[in-house]
Amino acid sequence: MDLAGVTERLRRRVGEDCGLGAKVKFDFGADGVILLDASRTPNEIGNQDGEADCTLSIALDDFVAIGEGELDPMTAFMLGKLKVSGDMGLAMRLQKILR
Repeated sequence: MDLAGVTERLRRRVGEDCGLGAKVKFDFGADGVILLDASRTPNEIGNQDGEADCTLSIALDDFVAIGEGELDPMTAFMLGKLKVSGDMGLAMRLQKILR
């Protein structure tokens, strides 16, 4: 799945208000970024880079695997496939959206 497909899938999962109340960036390296601005309603999701309260750095394929239930987020973190910078508590709350 490409970045546009992942962005659209995340947009559907988040809906109008995911309840996070913060900005989260998913950094896929050379494949691009997704910025979720849940600090406003309706939540905005796009592929522009910007400041975020929490940034998750992960390969696009691993992110897709998490979304499909093939890779556990905690396992990905422990294996170094997922790196978190910023608000770790916010990252933990993302599990309800990503699954």
